[in-house]
Amino acid sequence: MANPILEVISRKGWCVTDGATGSNFFGRGLEAGYPPELWCVERPDEVLWLHREFLKAGADVILTNSFGANAPRLKLHKSEHRVGEINKAAAQLACQAVAVQAEIDGNEAVVAGSMGPTGELFAPMGELTHESTVAFFAEQAEALAEGGADVLWIETMSSTEEVAAAAEAAKKTGLPVAATLTFDTARRSMMGVTPTQYAAFAKEIGLDLIGSNCGIGPAELMDSTTELLRADSGLPVIAKGNCGIPQYVDGEIHFHGSPELMANYALHARDAGATVIGGCCGTTPEHLAAMVEALNSTSPRAFDPVVMAEQLGKPWPDLSTRGSEGGGCRSRRRQG
Repeated sequence: MANPILEVISRKGWCVTDGATGSNFFGRGLEAGYPPELWCVERPDEVLWLHREFLKAGADVILTNSFGANAPRLKLHKSEHRVGEINKAAAQLACQAVAVQAEIDGNEAVVAGSMGPTGELFAPMGELTHESTVAFFAEQAEALAEGGADVLWIETMSSTEEVAAAAEAAKKTGLPVAATLTFDTARRSMMGVTPTQYAAFAKEIGLDLIGSNCGIGPAELMDSTTELLRADSGLPVIAKGNCGIPQYVDGEIHFHGSPELMANYALHARDAGATVIGGCCGTTPEHLAAMVEALNSTSPRAFDPVVMAEQLGKPWPDLSTRGSEGGGCRSRRRQG
C-alpha cells in the first residue's frame, strides 16, 4: 500500500504533524485524570475542534484521539469493552475534520491512527505476553482502520517488545506503520533502549517510519533524533518534541515553551534530517502555526549543533533542575 506520508515528503521535502491532545482539552473542560479518548463519543465536537485547529495551523498529518484506547488502559475507566467503538469514532472524527478543511483550502491531510502503550509490563516483571499484547493492539488497529485511518502510528513506547507486538497487530490491517520511542532516561528509553538500538530493531521488523516523541524538552528530543539519524536505518525519521521543559506548578505539569522556541526546534529538526516534524505535550495550534511558518519561510540549512544548543539549551543536564524527571506522556497518557 502507498504511504501517504511519504507522498507529502516527496512533494515538499518534509511534513508536519499536529501537537498535544490533553493540554488543549483542559481549557475546554477535560478534568485531570479523565481519559480524553472518551470524548470521541461523549464530546465529539471538541475533538473535531482540536483537529480543525491543527489543520488550520498547517498540519499535514493529524493523529486520532485514541492514544490510550486499548483494553488495558480503558479498563482503568471500566470501558475496556468499548475499544472498537472509541477507536472507530476517533478515526472517523479525524477524517471528518480533514474533509471539511480540504473543502476550504484543498489540503488533504493524512489521518494517523494513534496507538499508545498499554501501561503494563511484560512477563516476568508483569503479566503481558507477546500473544496477549498483539491481541490488545489488533483490536485497536482494526477499529482505526475501519474508521478510515491512512496510517497507524505507534507512539510513546519504551520497550521493543511492545513495539513488536503493536507493529505485528498494525501490519495485519495492510496500512503503513510508524512507531516512536520516548527517550527520557539519559539517552535511553525507560526500558533501557538507545536510539541506535531502536533504529536497528525498527529496520529488522519492517517499520515504515521511526522516530522519537515526548521525553523531556526539545533539546533532549533532538539529541535522540540526531542519534537515530546517525544510525542510518534508511527509514524516514519522526521528531515530535514537547513544548519546552515540563514543570510542576500548583500540583500539575505545565509546559512553557514559546512559539519561537518550537519554530527553532522545527528548523533544527529539518536541518538534522528529520522529515516528519511535529509537537507533543504542551504544543498548541499557535505553536504549530509558528513551526509551519518557520519551515515554509526558511530554506533548509546546514545542521549546526552549536546554534541549536544556544537556541534550545543543552540536553541532559541535571534533571532535578529541569522540572519533572522524564517528560511524562506515559504518566499523563499523552494528555500534555
